[in-house]
Amino acid sequence: MACSSLPSTIDIRRVSTFDPTNILQPSLFCSFPCSSSIRSIGGGVRNNRDNIPLLCSTYNAISKHRTRGVQYIQWEDITTQQDETEQRLSVKISDPKNVVKEQVKLIKLRLSEMNDGEISISAYDTAWVALVEDIYESGSPQFPSSLCWIIENQLSDGSWGDQHIFSAHDRIINTLACVIALKAWNTCPSMRKKGLLFIKQNMCKLDDANTVHMPIGFEVVFPSLIEIARSLDIDFPDEDSPALKDIYAKRNLKLTRIPKEMMHVVPTTLLHSLEGMTDLDWEKLLKLQCADGSFLFSPASTAFHIWVVDRLDRLGISRYFQSEIKDCVDYVHRYWTENGVCWARNSKVADIDDTAMGFRILRLHGHNVSPDVFRHFKKGDEFFCFHGQSTSAVTGMFNLYRASQVMFPGETILEEAKQYSSTFLRKKQASNELLDKWIITKDLPGEVGYALDVPWYASLPRIETRFYVEQYGGDNDVWIGKTLYRMSNVNNNLYLELAKLDYNNCQAQHQLEWQEIQKWYNECNLELFGVEKETLLQSYFLATANIFATERSTERLAWTQTVVLMKAVSSFFETISVAEQKSFVNEFATHIGYDNIRIRQKRMRSITTVSKRTTMNHDIKEGKEFGDNHFHREKQQQLIQALVGTLHHLSLDVLVSHGSDIRHHLRSIWEIFLKQGGEKNRQHEEAFVLVRTITLCAGQSSQLLEKNAILSNTHLTRLVSLTNSLTLELLQTPGCHTLLDLIPHHSNNVHDKVHNKMEINGEAKEKVSIELGMQELVKRVHRKFDGIDPEIKQAFLAVVKTYYYAAYCSPATINHHIAKVLFERVA
Repeated sequence: MACSSLPSTIDIRRVSTFDPTNILQPSLFCSFPCSSSIRSIGGGVRNNRDNIPLLCSTYNAISKHRTRGVQYIQWEDITTQQDETEQRLSVKISDPKNVVKEQVKLIKLRLSEMNDGEISISAYDTAWVALVEDIYESGSPQFPSSLCWIIENQLSDGSWGDQHIFSAHDRIINTLACVIALKAWNTCPSMRKKGLLFIKQNMCKLDDANTVHMPIGFEVVFPSLIEIARSLDIDFPDEDSPALKDIYAKRNLKLTRIPKEMMHVVPTTLLHSLEGMTDLDWEKLLKLQCADGSFLFSPASTAFHIWVVDRLDRLGISRYFQSEIKDCVDYVHRYWTENGVCWARNSKVADIDDTAMGFRILRLHGHNVSPDVFRHFKKGDEFFCFHGQSTSAVTGMFNLYRASQVMFPGETILEEAKQYSSTFLRKKQASNELLDKWIITKDLPGEVGYALDVPWYASLPRIETRFYVEQYGGDNDVWIGKTLYRMSNVNNNLYLELAKLDYNNCQAQHQLEWQEIQKWYNECNLELFGVEKETLLQSYFLATANIFATERSTERLAWTQTVVLMKAVSSFFETISVAEQKSFVNEFATHIGYDNIRIRQKRMRSITTVSKRTTMNHDIKEGKEFGDNHFHREKQQQLIQALVGTLHHLSLDVLVSHGSDIRHHLRSIWEIFLKQGGEKNRQHEEAFVLVRTITLCAGQSSQLLEKNAILSNTHLTRLVSLTNSLTLELLQTPGCHTLLDLIPHHSNNVHDKVHNKMEINGEAKEKVSIELGMQELVKRVHRKFDGIDPEIKQAFLAVVKTYYYAAYCSPATINHHIAKVLFERVA
């Protein structure tokens, strides 16, 4: 078998296995199974070689396999406030730091040396090279080291090929090619005999082998190899076998799809298989030859750079390799054409898989690329990977779907691509056929399932990474060309180990912060203002899902505290009159001075104690105003002090970490927000308050977000307006006042209306408006030369995507994500 059986796809938007209130209960233990792919490894040590009068070298082409088992991790409830828990978590954070640095250094070295990339050695291609005769001295090979490699790399079962994964097609074609090479030079008879025995014993497995994983061009080149073998008097199984009949039928079908006349004029994928064809006009074919003398390049070139960027990003470790990623993106852009790209630079053949991935990567990094490139891959209502293809590859459609999600307004070809690719993938998913003909991965169904269930607008970085780190196979992922091969710079355990270590390191930091944020919540007595602890957890999760690096703690806490305080203010303002709201604003402006902050903090703690006692003595029923004016006054004082004290601490943190004094800017942000008359106006400003606070706490230029700066930059003006209007549209659901109101605690009619509006009713006016707005937002964030710092633009997008996520996903899905992202350690 080519690989272990793949897990069935789970609709992660509908998993309901986690109740966030449980995490808020002491002495609760949760057990999370950590899935792992377990493979049976074949192959062994080669021995009993024949004596060979050639100088031989040993090649170690494939790294050693590591077996992983299923583990179960138990987590203590992280809401406990015990010092020993904090110390334990501190150790988890500090210990791996040096390891992370070493891992990053190793990966940087590897990326710096990649050039055009590299792939593992192919026994099949090596055998063809070994057949070349010395052009100066007849009777010996031109490349003796190739023959030597064949002799040194026969597997213990007599075959040649990838020793870590068994594919009948791959093993048989590699083995026959190597037997032919040894026979041509009349050497190693016992090895030839052993190889032929393997072929005869395993030919029957071609009938049962998954044809999806059949090597590219196998149906064309394998019959040619059989003819060569028989011309050398190599005994080969009868042509009447069912397996061979099927292969010959597929060859005839492929040659019908791409007529021989066409392949002499237009570059096609048959250039891969020239060695398997006869009656060729080489004079015409030589005109299709590439600059380096080949007809099609190695699959490690352009594709290598595209896929490296994608893997590092989805694994959540791209921040360590920004300069290297820029080099990769620039490399791809340098060889981008209006017809797209293929697996290699300067190739005259383009494919939709590499083109879609390249388009997406280039667009997300600010390059101007036209979606019209996909018109070259459309015929009628269908999209295809290559001209003359017999079947569509899952990964080709998967990457087309991912590319279509970064569309700009008016790009109808991407709308069509999205519709076609999503329908194709859904059908494959429903029939349990999410296997690909170009790559054998650990969990392709899981990758596709996540993309279909959580659209890119709703996909937050840490959520995607948490799932992908389990889906990425590292060294075990194998690519399918003319034989199986590995791109060690795209799929390797070094990336995987760093991703796991980094994730767990960040997660431990997040758990410490969660403890601190709960202390802040209790000290401010925010429960009194309608903010439940579950709401606090959701707020912190949304912040962490976007901003996860350990060094960005201030931004995470600022995000959480800002959202929670806006929720508290909105709830409080619902209980008081307009005149009392104005009084609140004036008192806030008075107290925002920082001269006597310690006195006010002491008073806040005193008020907290009084308020808690008073709360116990008052029967506060829903919809009823407070009867005790003193208590009402103290409650307002407490909220003001909580707001002032929090802003003060954020200012101090930024001053220490970035050397910037943001006190005035935070005061201005909140005064504007509080002065908004009416709930709808405050909703309109909520997202912008969050964006400005995050960017200030990140040490970004505060001047860019001042009123005059906004008005003087039309791009920024539109970005602000678009952000506010999009988030307001997402909040236009009964019962929603703030971001956190988009996440009901339980499935109910309110959420059903949101869910229906966002997903089920595709013709809904609200959805159309939101989709168009998101397309414009993506365009404005990812285009260059508008005078706005890219990191500031990314903050706008992150905030809006958070609102989209909260509106799109069900409560059960969000609870599941909270459990997995914040509390389930990566094994």
